[in-house]
Amino acid sequence: MPRSRRPPLQQTMLGHITGYWTAQLVFVAAKLGIADALAKGPLTADALAKRVGAHAPSLRRVLRALAAHGIFKEGPGGRFRLTPLAETLRGDRPGSLRSFALMMVDGYNWHAWGALEHSVRTGEPAFDRVHSVPVFRYLEQHPEEERAFAASMASISGTENAAIARAYPFARLRRLVDVGGAHGHLLATILRRHRRLHGVLYDQPQVVRAAAESGFLSAPEISGRCETIGGSFFDSVPAGADGYIMKYIIHDWDDDRCIRILSNCRDAMAQDAKVLIVEHVISPGNAPDWGKQLDMNMLALTGGRERTREEFRDLLARAGLALRRVLPTACPLGIVEATRA
Repeated sequence: MPRSRRPPLQQTMLGHITGYWTAQLVFVAAKLGIADALAKGPLTADALAKRVGAHAPSLRRVLRALAAHGIFKEGPGGRFRLTPLAETLRGDRPGSLRSFALMMVDGYNWHAWGALEHSVRTGEPAFDRVHSVPVFRYLEQHPEEERAFAASMASISGTENAAIARAYPFARLRRLVDVGGAHGHLLATILRRHRRLHGVLYDQPQVVRAAAESGFLSAPEISGRCETIGGSFFDSVPAGADGYIMKYIIHDWDDDRCIRILSNCRDAMAQDAKVLIVEHVISPGNAPDWGKQLDMNMLALTGGRERTREEFRDLLARAGLALRRVLPTACPLGIVEATRA
């Protein structure tokens, strides 16, 4: 009988236990800009270290460890090159995850994850315990981190927005409000695809001010069909639109605050308008699902959560809305469509 090539269970578990080692290696590679430095061709660790400002022997060890995961590859003469996986860390490429890696493994998030046990024991965000303020207030108080957060959202959205714009019949709408839309990366993608649609970017005043500098909504074919409005979605949202879209918003909050946001949308929306929640919709069962991992991030950082279809149905009903359907997309996110109940 042939021997199984499956590693012993202890070896598999060791990989899980030390997963944070890999995360920190990816962070260091992103911080140093290694993928960008290798964009024009392979380099030795010595040459690469001079280019990025690192200690060559230590950098070689980092690259060797990452190459074992398919991130970079060592070739003849000790020259390291990009792999398809390493390409995702290039800052100059569509779909780059470099900004997301820089934000997600940065100290303020890293330390909150280190206190995850507090969240599991109490149900409270570990972030609040570690930093003494909620995460979004922390970002307001630290503009550099807030800019990095916005860049990270644009980074991960670059892999998702086109799929979302294709998956829903936005052409049936006249005016779409992107509630909590950050710098407008999703709204810009939708407006570029649906040229008769008018958009409203709605977020906190300091966020929409920064949106003007980001350039997502400044293209001539978009700028004339879009306005920006500053405010808090806990107080109100712009009135009279026939579409309200929220991507990665509802998952940030507990049920009570979600109901407040959704109720404000219900009060503001035109007759027969649609509320569109773009998030992970957790499926039952034990299948791998990145949304289940992201759910833990919400537990540690915000006190929010990823939800199942039935949890969305219940949440919407408590806000006076009715779930109509969940549309799949070509990315891991679903589009939860709701109308007035």
